[in-house]
Amino acid sequence: MGYIQGVGRRQGTLFPVTLEELIPADHICRVIDTFVQRLDMDSLGFIRAEAAETGRPGYDPRDLLRLYLYGYLHQVRSSRRLEQECQRNIEVMWLLGRLVPDYKSIAEFRRLHRDAVTSAGAELIRLARSVGLVGGKWVAIDGSKFQAVSSSNRVHERRQLERYLERMEQADAEENVEIDPSAVAAALEKLQQHPEPEARFMRTTQGKVPAYNVQIAAESEHALIVAQTVSTEATDNRSLLPMAVAAKQALGGAECLHVVADTGYSNGEQLQQCEAMGVVPHVPANRTPNNQGEGDLFDRSRFVYHQETDTFRCPAGQILKRRGFQRDRKRVIYKASRKVCEQCPLKPQCTATRRRTVYRFLHEEPLQRSQEHATAEAMRLRRSTVEYPFALLKYSIFGHPRFLLRGLRGAQTEISLAVMAYNLKRMINIVGGGARLIAQFASI
Repeated sequence: MGYIQGVGRRQGTLFPVTLEELIPADHICRVIDTFVQRLDMDSLGFIRAEAAETGRPGYDPRDLLRLYLYGYLHQVRSSRRLEQECQRNIEVMWLLGRLVPDYKSIAEFRRLHRDAVTSAGAELIRLARSVGLVGGKWVAIDGSKFQAVSSSNRVHERRQLERYLERMEQADAEENVEIDPSAVAAALEKLQQHPEPEARFMRTTQGKVPAYNVQIAAESEHALIVAQTVSTEATDNRSLLPMAVAAKQALGGAECLHVVADTGYSNGEQLQQCEAMGVVPHVPANRTPNNQGEGDLFDRSRFVYHQETDTFRCPAGQILKRRGFQRDRKRVIYKASRKVCEQCPLKPQCTATRRRTVYRFLHEEPLQRSQEHATAEAMRLRRSTVEYPFALLKYSIFGHPRFLLRGLRGAQTEISLAVMAYNLKRMINIVGGGARLIAQFASI
C-alpha cells in the first residue's frame, strides 16, 4: 500500500486559492485587523498616520502595529524574525497584504512609538468596556521582575563608576587632595555612554540580576489588564497610588473602586490618598513588632490610643505622651514618664527598660482600615486575578521574562505591546471566538 501523496510542485490550478480563502473567519488575524482598523492613529500619536503628499512613501503604522501584535501573540518579538515571518508566513502575508518591511523599519517603529502603543492599549480597554467585558469595581495589583538587557558585569561596572565619581566629588571639597581631571573625565564619559543606565539589581527567581519591576492592574471579572507600567523601584511600597490612579482612569473614573494588593504595597500615606480619591484599598498592613512587648510583657494592643489628646493610656491607667518621630518619620514615638514607670507595680509585666515606649504609625487609621478590608476572601481574589496574567505574559507571550529593548522606555514599549496582545487573546476566549469578538466590535 502506498502513501498519501501531495500535489506536485509544478502542478498548476485552474482556480488559484487566494489569501482570503486561507484565513478562517474566526482567526486571530482578523481580530487584529479589525481592532487596528478602528484606531484613530493620528490622535493616538503614531507618526505618519496620514500619508505625506511628497517624498518617498513610508509604511502605514497600522501595518506595523498589526505585525507586532501578531508577533507578540506568537512569541516572535525580534525585528529580524518578524521580517522573516513577512517572507514565509501566510497569515502575516494576509495581515500585511504581502508587504515585506525590512527589520530596520520594523525596529524603528517600536522605538519611536512607546506612548502611542500605550494609548492604543488604553483604547482596547475602552472597547472592552463598551462591549461589557470589564466590570470596573474590583482591581488586583501586583508587580513582577523582568530581566533587563544589560549583563550583571555592565551594571556592576556602572555602579563602580558612580561610586568613584561620588568619592571624587567629596574629595573635591577637601583641601590638599590631588584629583586627576583626565581620569574623572574618562569615567564621566564612560558613564554617559552606558547603554542602559536605568537597570538596577533586583531579586528574581534567578537571584539578583539587572531587571525592571513590571506593575499591572487586572480587573477581577475577566482578568483583563487595565493598566501597566515599568518601574526601576525594586520594591512595591510606592506603587499602590500610581497604579490605583491609572486603573481608575482606565475604567472611566469609577466612583468606588476596590483595589486588592499584597503586603508589599502597604504604605500609610498612599493608602490615605487612595481613600481620598474614592478607592477602597484591601492591603494587609506591613507592621514591625514592638520589641518591648515580646514574651510575657504587655503587647502593644494593651495600650489604648486617644485621638483627641494624641496620647496612649497604659494598662495601669497612666498616660504616654508623644515624643517625636523615628528617623524614617513613618512612626511616632510615645513614652511614659520615667518617674511614673519606676513606681508602677505593673512595670515587671510592661518593660525591662526604665520606661515603656510605644510606637504608632503616622497614618495608623488608613493602615487599620486597609487591614480590616484585607480579608481572606479578598486575598484569594487577588491571587486568582493577577497572578494568572503574569504567567501568560512571561511564558506564553515573552517566552522568557527578559526584555529585548534597552532602557526604561524600551521596556515600557514591550510591556504595552505584550499587554495588548494578552488582552486581545483573553477577550477572544471570553466571548467564545474571534468572529464573535469582531461582531461585538462592529456593533459599537
